[in-house]
Amino acid sequence: MNWLEITLLIVSGVFVGFINTLAGGGTIISLSLFMFMGLPANIANGTNRIAVILQNMTSVTEFRRKKMLDLRKGTALAIPTVIGAMVGAQIATDINEEIFEKALAVVMIIMVYFIVVKPSKWLKGQQELIEKKVNWLQILIFFLIGVYGGFVQVGVGYFILAGVVLGAGYDLVRANAIKVWIVLLYTPMALLVFIFNDQVRWDYGLIHSIGNIIGAFIASRFAVTWGANFVRWVMIVIIAVTVLHLFGMVDFKALLS
Repeated sequence: MNWLEITLLIVSGVFVGFINTLAGGGTIISLSLFMFMGLPANIANGTNRIAVILQNMTSVTEFRRKKMLDLRKGTALAIPTVIGAMVGAQIATDINEEIFEKALAVVMIIMVYFIVVKPSKWLKGQQELIEKKVNWLQILIFFLIGVYGGFVQVGVGYFILAGVVLGAGYDLVRANAIKVWIVLLYTPMALLVFIFNDQVRWDYGLIHSIGNIIGAFIASRFAVTWGANFVRWVMIVIIAVTVLHLFGMVDFKALLS
């Protein structure tokens, strides 16, 4: 590995850490970069989990310092997600990736509708939902989110945010805090599966993590300081770019090359 590759891993990591902390979808950049640098898709998928863990450790620390993380509710939602992630990481069968990406794009477009047309649901939070205990529907939803997150990780942040905001009533800033806590708890379990199957490149993952940590720190500071409205507009931009990528109108891999 030369200095140009090291620099590319770190710089791209800053953007990925920033994007993933505020919304999600940054993993598209990581996976594209790893594959462009010669890693097979399955090893790129496993290697990416190293940076995900470290960036979320950084984000969780900052959100806790700002007293924005509801550990009790976040942990309750994380438990089914962790179980689902362990299942997802061990799934051996292939899925039709193209169909799934289009479905993910549709989900993101629906989320943009709620963000733009009904911003109060994202900005103010709903105290009556926050005070309710986690129900069986939420357990099922977060289990399924965990299955997906354990399997591929790309865009899982959008699903978690939707579940935490619309289902549990938190505003975007506090939902982001819970999201990074959930991801931090389930990702090590998925990583262990990839390690067991010898599908992790530690040198790529650790170097990429340097940038991820920086990006996550910056994003968590901005999220708390600038508030939910800032996060809302960042999400709109990120989702728009991600949807363009999923529909084949923007190719991150081609841009990197």
